[in-house]
Amino acid sequence: MQADLNLLVVLDALLEEGSVMGAAQRLHLSSPAVSRTLGRIRKVTGDDILVRTGHTMTPTPYALGIAEEVQRLVREANAVLAPSRELDLAELERTFTIQCHDALASAVVPALVGRIAEQAPGVRVRVLAENSADTDDLRHGRVDLELGGGGPDLPEFRSEVLGTDPLAVMMRSGHPCTELDLRAYAAYPHVVVSRRGRFTAQIDDLLAAEGLQRRVIATVATVHSALQIAAASDVLVTTTTILCRPLVEAFGLVTRPLPAESPEAPVHCNWHQRYDSDLAHAWLREQVRATVTEVLAR
Repeated sequence: MQADLNLLVVLDALLEEGSVMGAAQRLHLSSPAVSRTLGRIRKVTGDDILVRTGHTMTPTPYALGIAEEVQRLVREANAVLAPSRELDLAELERTFTIQCHDALASAVVPALVGRIAEQAPGVRVRVLAENSADTDDLRHGRVDLELGGGGPDLPEFRSEVLGTDPLAVMMRSGHPCTELDLRAYAAYPHVVVSRRGRFTAQIDDLLAAEGLQRRVIATVATVHSALQIAAASDVLVTTTTILCRPLVEAFGLVTRPLPAESPEAPVHCNWHQRYDSDLAHAWLREQVRATVTEVLAR
């Protein structure tokens, strides 16, 4: 029996969206049409593919096992059948999802959104906060670009360093520390920014080498939370200088140089290799690259 390859397109949408309605909206089809196709897929595979669990649909073990292969087949078929290798920004309609921490969002996203809207009015940008743990969102296409301080380890991902940002110490205006040397730095309480909830950072190794240890009273997931604490107390926050500037200014804080030599923090742009030849995605990466370069140069 000859396979109907159109079923793969619907199957891919069903597995990605997790519902008949979501797949129908993605494929610009009616829900009854997708529901009928799901019935054909079930008949061909002998598997339910999606089963109802309360108000949602859950993929079967078989469906989970073939999801990546189905996605790969559909992507390769689209690449073979792509009618053009030219990108028309005026006609481009697409939603890009970018994941980054709050300092990057504050410093980069406003300019990035303006740049994108000017060039491609049909493009929308969804900005998500960092997760406290690693996820498969980048691998499965739920996130298009990941911006942050680290690059991925697996070869299926791509990474580019867009620039670096020196570290500095943030404190409230009128802070009692008038001269910030390494000993004074260690003497005051600190708040650490860590999406994983860690209480230590690279600066602690530098302090230990000098026989010093700082007192970390809290660790928070966002720069905003850390600087909010600093604005209302005598704690010190060590973070990046340029990318955090909008938040530092918003809280009326003072920036002091870090009293130790420390490598600048890199800004990584990470994506999955499936988007290497995607013209729209390559254009997005160029807009992010240009915006981050512009912000860091200020």
